[in-house]
Amino acid sequence: MAAGMPLSFCGDKFPSAYGINASVLNNGCFVDALNLVPHVFLLFITFPILFIGWGSQSSKVQIHHNTWLHFPGHNMRWILTFLLLFVHVCEFAEGIVSNTTMTSNHLHLFMPAFMGFIAATTSVVYYHNIETSNFPKLLLVLFIYWVLAFITKSIKLWKFAEFGVWFQYLRFCITALLVILYGLLMAVEINVIRVRKYVFFTNPQKVKPPEDLQDLGVRFLQPFVNLLSKATYWWMNPLIISAHKRPIELKKIGKLPIAMRALTNYLRLKDAYEDQRTGEDPDRAPSIWRSMYRAFGRPILLSSTFRYLADLLGFAGPLCIYGIVRNLGDNNNNTSANKNTDDHFRVYFMDTTELLENSYVLAILLFLALVLQRTFLQASYYVTIETGINLRGALLAMIYNKILRLSTSNMSMGEMTLGQINNLVAIETNQLMWFLFLCPNLWAMPVQIVMGVILLYNFLSWSALVGASVIVLLAPVQYLIATKLAETQKSALEHSTDRLKQTTEILKGIKLLKLYAWEDIFCDSVEQTRGKELTSLRTFAFYTSMSIFMNAAIPIAAVLATFGVHHFLTSSIPSPSQAFAALALFHILVTPLFLLSTVVRFAVKALVSVQKLGEFLQSDEIGDDSWRNGDISVSLDVGKKHLGMTKAINRKQPMRYQMDNYEQPSRRAMRPIETEDVAVKVSSGSFTWGSNQLTLSDISIRIPTGQLTMIVGQVGCGKSSLLLAMLGEMQAIDGRVFWSNKNRNSVAYAAQKSWLLNATVEDNITFGSPFNKQRYKAVIDACSLQPDIDLLPFGDQTEIGERGINLSGGQRQRICVARALYQNTNIVFLDDPFSALDIHLSDHLMQEGILKFLQDDKRTVVLVSHKLQYLIHADWIIAMKDGSVLREGTLKDIQTHDTELYDHWKTLMNRQDQELEKDIQQDSQTTLERKTLRRAFYSREPKNQMDDEDEEEEEEEEDDDNFSTTTSRRSKIPWKMCGCYLSSGGFFMVFLMVSSKLLKHSVIVAIDYCLALWTSTNKTKANLQTAANQTPAFLQNWTAANQTPAFLQNWTAANQTPAFLQNWTDSINSTDVSPQPEQNVYYLHVFFVLCAAGITLCLITSLSVEFLGLSAATNLHHNLLNKIIHAPIRFFDVTPLGQILNRFSADTNIIDQHIPPTLESLTRSTLLCLSAIGVMASITPIFLVPLVPLAVAFYFIQKYFRVASKDLQDLDDSTQLPLLCHFSETAEGLTTIRAFRHEARFKQRMLELTDTNNTAYLFLSAANRWLEVRTDYLGAVIVLTVAVASIWTCQNDAKGLVGLGLTYALTITNYLNWVVRNLADLEVQMAAVKKVNSFLGTESENYEGSMDASQVPENWPHDGEIKIHDLCVRYDPMLKPVLKHVNAYIKPGQKVGICGRTGSGKSSLSLAFFNMVDIFEGRIVIDGIDICKLPLQTLRSRLSIILQDPVLFSGSIRFNLDPERMCTDDRLWEALEIAQLKNLVKSLPGGLDAVVTEGGENFSVGQRQLFCLARAFVRKSSILIMDEATASIDMATENILQKVVMTAFADRTVVTIAHRVHTILTADLVIVMKRGNILEYDTPDTLLEQEDGMFASFVKADM
Repeated sequence: MAAGMPLSFCGDKFPSAYGINASVLNNGCFVDALNLVPHVFLLFITFPILFIGWGSQSSKVQIHHNTWLHFPGHNMRWILTFLLLFVHVCEFAEGIVSNTTMTSNHLHLFMPAFMGFIAATTSVVYYHNIETSNFPKLLLVLFIYWVLAFITKSIKLWKFAEFGVWFQYLRFCITALLVILYGLLMAVEINVIRVRKYVFFTNPQKVKPPEDLQDLGVRFLQPFVNLLSKATYWWMNPLIISAHKRPIELKKIGKLPIAMRALTNYLRLKDAYEDQRTGEDPDRAPSIWRSMYRAFGRPILLSSTFRYLADLLGFAGPLCIYGIVRNLGDNNNNTSANKNTDDHFRVYFMDTTELLENSYVLAILLFLALVLQRTFLQASYYVTIETGINLRGALLAMIYNKILRLSTSNMSMGEMTLGQINNLVAIETNQLMWFLFLCPNLWAMPVQIVMGVILLYNFLSWSALVGASVIVLLAPVQYLIATKLAETQKSALEHSTDRLKQTTEILKGIKLLKLYAWEDIFCDSVEQTRGKELTSLRTFAFYTSMSIFMNAAIPIAAVLATFGVHHFLTSSIPSPSQAFAALALFHILVTPLFLLSTVVRFAVKALVSVQKLGEFLQSDEIGDDSWRNGDISVSLDVGKKHLGMTKAINRKQPMRYQMDNYEQPSRRAMRPIETEDVAVKVSSGSFTWGSNQLTLSDISIRIPTGQLTMIVGQVGCGKSSLLLAMLGEMQAIDGRVFWSNKNRNSVAYAAQKSWLLNATVEDNITFGSPFNKQRYKAVIDACSLQPDIDLLPFGDQTEIGERGINLSGGQRQRICVARALYQNTNIVFLDDPFSALDIHLSDHLMQEGILKFLQDDKRTVVLVSHKLQYLIHADWIIAMKDGSVLREGTLKDIQTHDTELYDHWKTLMNRQDQELEKDIQQDSQTTLERKTLRRAFYSREPKNQMDDEDEEEEEEEEDDDNFSTTTSRRSKIPWKMCGCYLSSGGFFMVFLMVSSKLLKHSVIVAIDYCLALWTSTNKTKANLQTAANQTPAFLQNWTAANQTPAFLQNWTAANQTPAFLQNWTDSINSTDVSPQPEQNVYYLHVFFVLCAAGITLCLITSLSVEFLGLSAATNLHHNLLNKIIHAPIRFFDVTPLGQILNRFSADTNIIDQHIPPTLESLTRSTLLCLSAIGVMASITPIFLVPLVPLAVAFYFIQKYFRVASKDLQDLDDSTQLPLLCHFSETAEGLTTIRAFRHEARFKQRMLELTDTNNTAYLFLSAANRWLEVRTDYLGAVIVLTVAVASIWTCQNDAKGLVGLGLTYALTITNYLNWVVRNLADLEVQMAAVKKVNSFLGTESENYEGSMDASQVPENWPHDGEIKIHDLCVRYDPMLKPVLKHVNAYIKPGQKVGICGRTGSGKSSLSLAFFNMVDIFEGRIVIDGIDICKLPLQTLRSRLSIILQDPVLFSGSIRFNLDPERMCTDDRLWEALEIAQLKNLVKSLPGGLDAVVTEGGENFSVGQRQLFCLARAFVRKSSILIMDEATASIDMATENILQKVVMTAFADRTVVTIAHRVHTILTADLVIVMKRGNILEYDTPDTLLEQEDGMFASFVKADM
C-alpha cells in the first residue's frame, strides 16, 4: 500500500469513478453507497428509542422476569442474526484484502460491511429490549430495516449477475448469502406480525408470560432467557457475584421450572412405561430403556447434534494452524498478475479461495471456530446434564411409588431388603444419570476418531497411521486399567466398612477401654484393618497412576512413532505446517480414546442398573384394596387440593396429565347390609404372608364400634398378623374384611416395632394433622412424655435421629403411641404398646391414654397386649392361639363358658402381680433411660469447640457486611491446610513430586521445540529447489488449474509439494540442497532421547503424586486414631459421637481417594498452562502485553467461581441426605404410612426433597458451565493474540516456532478451566484435612507418670488399702470442681458403699481412682503409692471396675473376657462359673470361642452384666469398684451378683456406688455424698439410727 494514499469513498484513480454516464445503478460505487442507507436509517431511529425509552428505566436495570416473553421465532432470529454478523465479518475482510491490492483506497469496498455489522448488532440489542418489555409495536422499525436491506442487497446482486460476476468470485457469494439472510429475517418478522397481530389487525393477541415466571420463586432461568444468555450463562452472573457477599442459601436458588420438576418428568416416564403394556401380553415387563428413550430421547438427540458440531469445529484448529504456518512469509508476494479489474466496477474481484490464503483471515476464523466450538460443547454438556437430572427425578419418583405399593411380605420375607432399596436410590439412579451425561460421547467419539485419522493421513500419509494406531492399540489397555480400578475400589470399600465398624465400637466403649487400659489392643486391631485397606488403596493408587501415565505418555509415543516412521520411509522431514497440524491433531485424538474406557465402563454399569430397576418395578405389589374400601369415594378435586397440584404441567398440552396416579384409589359403593355397631368384621378369612403356608386360618371376628377390644395370646400366635390382615397388608386366600362405611379412611396405628421420622418430636406426634395445642398437651401427658421432652436440648422441637440423639426403646414407643392417640381417627390399632415400658408408665398410659383419652371420644380401640391384668377394662376380648381364634366375647362370657382358659389367665395374672410387687426396680428403667438421655446432652455445656469454628465464621460474616473483609475470607485458598497435607506426606515425596513434575514439563516443551527446529532446518534451500521449474509435468498441470479443491490446494500449494514428491524432484536434480542427512539423523536421535525421557518422567510423576497422597493419608489416619483414643474422657463427653465418626468415615475417605487425583490434575493443568504461556512469550514477546488484561480477567473469574461453587456443592451435599433418609424411612414404616393413608403426603414430601436436591445440582452444573464458557473464551482470545502477534512479527525461517506457539495456544484452552475447577475441588476437599487437623490438636492424657513402671511392685496393690486425702477433682480446667476436699480411709478388704443423689459426685469419685479426671489438689494413695505418679497403663491395668452399662465387643467370649490373651482357659471357666454363666456358655456352639455380636445384642442385659462381672474377676486385682452395676438388672440377677461379690471377693476391697440403697445395707462402711462433699461416713447400722440423717431417709424411700 502506498504510504500517502488518500482515503476516498470510490477511489480516485479514475475521474470517472464518480461518473454516472451509463446509469446510476451501473456505477458499482453508487450501489455500495445505496447499501449504506438501511443501516444508517436503523441506527438513526433505534438509538433515540434505546436511549430515551430504556434510559428512563435505568433504575430498573434488572427488568423483572415476569415480563419475559419470547416472541415467535425467537431462537431462529438469534441464529440468523449471528450468521448475519459472521457474513458481515467475511464481507469486511474481503473488502479490506481486496483494497490492499489496489493502488488507491476504495472505502466503498468495506465501509457498508462495517456499518452493516453495527446495524445487525443494534438490531438484536433493540429486539431484546422490546422483548423483555413486551412492547411489540416497536418491531415495525426492524421490519422496515429488513425490507430495505433486502432490496438494496438484491440490486447489488442483480448488477453483479448482469455483468457476469458469478460464483467464482467471493464477493458475489457473500452478497448472495446476505440477500438470503435478510429475506429470512424479513420472514421471521412477518411471522411475528401474523401470530401476535400487533399491527394491521384490529385485536392484537393478548399473551401472558410462562406460568413458571409468574411464580417469583423460580430462579433457574436457563429455559427462559434469550439465546445469547443461554449460550454464555449470563443470567448466572448476579448469583455468582452475590455469593461473594453472603453464602448462597436454599432460598436464593428458589424452585425448579415446572418442566424440570420431578412430578412432570415422572408422569412423562410413567406414560412411556405404561404405554408398553399391551392388551395381548399384559405380563411382559415393559422395557425401561425404551421408556427412557421415549420420555427423554429428544434432548439427547439435541445434545448429540451440538456435540457433533463441536467436534467438527474442533478440527478447525489443526487446519488453521496448517494454513497460517504455510502462508507465513508468502503474504508479500501476492502478485497482482491476475487482477480481475472489471471494466464497469474498476475494482479488484477476489477469488473464492484467495481469502483463505491470508494468514490474518485464518487467525480470525480460528478464533471464531474456537468460540463456536466451545459454545456448542458446553451447550451439549448442559443439555445432557439437565436431561440426566430430569431422568433421575423421574426414576426416584417411580421407585418411591413402587415402594409405597410393595407388598409387606416382600419386605418381611427378605426378598427386598432395605439395603437393596437404598442402593437403588443412592447408586443405581445415579449410575443411570451419569450414563446419560456421558452418553453422547458414545456416538460422537467414533466420528471424531475417524475424522482425525483421515486428516492425519492427508497431512503425513502412511506414517500418520502408525501414530494413530499407537493411540488406538493402547485404548484397550486403558479399559483394562479402568476395570481393575473399579475392583480395587470395591475391596478398599469393604475394608473401610470393617474399619468403621471397629472404630464405632471402640468409641462407644471408650470409657471401658480406658478403665481397663485396653485402648492400645483395640487401636492395634483397627490399625490392622487399616493396613488391609491401605494395601487395596496402594493397588488403587498404582492403577490410577498408570491411567494418568498412559494419558500423558500416549501422545508423546504417537508423535515419536509418526516422525520416526516418516523419516525412515522418506528419509526427509515434514514441513513445519504439516508437523504442527499433526501435533495438534494428536492432542485432539487422545481425549476421546481416554474417555472411551470410562464411557464403556459406565455403559456396562448402566445395563446392570437398569436390570435391577426392572426387577424391582416388577416385584409383587400389595393387593388392590377395593374390597376393603367401603364407599367413601374421594373425589379427584380433594386429591388435587391435597397435593397442591400444579395445573398445566406441559404448557403445550394443558391439563393433559390429570393426576391419575397420584390419588388415593377411589372408594367403592357400600353394601347396605352391614350393621352400624361393628367397625370391622372378618368373615371366615384365611391369610398368608405370600409363602404357601397360612399364617391365619379360619378367622371370623367382629370389632365393636366405640369400644375397647383386646387381642391376647402367646408369643407368635398371630396377634399382630391379625391387625395387619384387617389393614389389608396380608394376602387374603379366602373370606373377606368388611369395614363399616365411615371408618376405613382413617385408622391410627402404632406398630410393635416403633417407627419414627427424622423430624422434630412434635412433627412425629402430629404426623401431618393440624396442630391443636390442648389436644397435643393431653396426649403428651397421657404418654408421660413431658419429662423426656424437658431433657431434650430444644424441647419438642428437637430433631430425632440427627447428630446422634438416639432415644431409648421406651421413649420411641411412647412417641409412636402418642402419634396414634393424636390422630383424629375413628379407629385406633395399638400393637403391644407396653412392651418396652415399665409398669408405672404402662398403668399411666392405660388409665390416662386408652381408657380416658380414647374412650371418652368414643373411638374404637383394638389393643394387642401380653399384660393380662388389663383384661378387666376390655369391652370385648379376642383370644388367639396358633393362628386362629380361640375365643371371642366379653370377660364375663369367657368366665362362664371357658373356665379353663379363665383360670389359666388368672394364674398368669397372679404371677404378673407378684412381678409387680418386685417391680419397684422396673421404675428404674425409665429413670435410667432419662439418665442416659441427659448424659447424651450434658455434653453440650461448652459448645463443642471443634466443628463450630466454621459456623462461627459464617455467623460473623452475616453480621459484618463490610464487603472487603468477607470477600477476602470467602475467596482465600486454604494454603495452610495444603501445607499441612503435604507435610504429612513426607518431605522426600514432596520433593520427588515437585522436581519430577517440573522436569517432565520442561522435557515436553523440549520435545516440541526440537521438532520445531528440526522441521525448520534448511527449508529455505528446499524452497529454492522446488521453485525451479522442475515439478513433474502432470503435477504442474494439476496445480495450474486455479480451481483445485481447497484442501488439495493447501496440500500442493506450489512452494510445498508433498514431501514424497519433493524427494523425487530432489533426486532428479541431484543438486544436494535438501537437509543434510547427518543433520537429520542427529535431530532424530535427540528427538528420540527426549521422547524416551518424557515418557519415563510421566511414569515417575504419576506414581509420585499418588504415593505422596497415600503416605499423607496413612499418617493422617494413624495420628488421628492415636490422638482420639488417647484423649481424656472429657473429650468424648463434649464431642458428639457422630462428629468423631465423620472424621473416620467421610473425611478419611476424601483424604484417601479424592485429594490425590485432584492434586495431580491441578498441578498438571497449572504447569501445562504456565509452560504454554512461557513458550508463547518466548516466541512472540509482544504477546506479554495483552496477557496482562487476560490474566486479570482470569483472576476475577476464578475468584468468583470458587466461592459460588463451594456454596453450591455444600447445598448439593446437604440436600442429598434428607432425600436418602426419606426413602429408607418410608421403606421401614410402610405399614404405618399405609394404615394412616398418608401416601399422598409422603409422595409430596419426596417430590419436594427431590426437587430441592435437583435444583442445587442444576445450579452447580450451570455454574460449572458458566466458568467453562468464560475460560474457553479467554483461551480463544489467547489463541487470537498469539496468532496475530506471530504473523505480524514472524520471519520466514521461523515457521516451525510459530507452529509451536499456535499448538501450545490451542492446548491452553482445554486446561484453563481445569485449573479453576480443580482449585475449587481442592478447596472443598481441604476442609476434610482441616477437620481432621482440628482433632489432631486435642490434648492427650498424660500416660507417663513420674514413676517408672519397673519401680512398681509386681503384685501391687496386694492389700487394697485406700487413703483419700483432701481430694479435689474437676472434669476440665474450665469447669467447677465436682469433688471438694474429700477425705476417707478404706481398710484392706473392706466392703464400702457410696450413695447420694444424682450429680452428688459418686461416679466422679470412682473415676478418680483410675485417674480419669483432673485431680488438681490432694491425692489418693493405694498401698502406699500415690496414684498420680503412676503411669496410667500400670494403674488402670491393676484395678477392676464394673460399669453401670454393660459393654461387650463383637468377637468371641474369650476376647471379651481377656483381650490381652494372658489367662488360661481354666481361669476363664472359673470366672464364668463364679458369674453363674458356665452352663450358658457351655451350651453355646464353640464354648469360649462362641460369637458375640456387635454390642453383645445376642445376650440379655442381665447376662451382659454378668459377663462384665466375670471380666472383672478374670483380672484378679485386690480392689474392685462397682459403679451402679446393678441398675439395669432384674432382682434375680442382682441377688446372684450380690452373693458372688460377697463370696468371690471376700478378701478384696470392694467399693460399690449404689443406685438402690438396699444393696449396701450389708456393707462395712457407708459414705453418703452431697454436691461433691462427704455428708455422712460410718457403718450402715450407726447411720440408720440417726433418724433425720440422709442415709436413713434414702432407705425409707427405697423400702
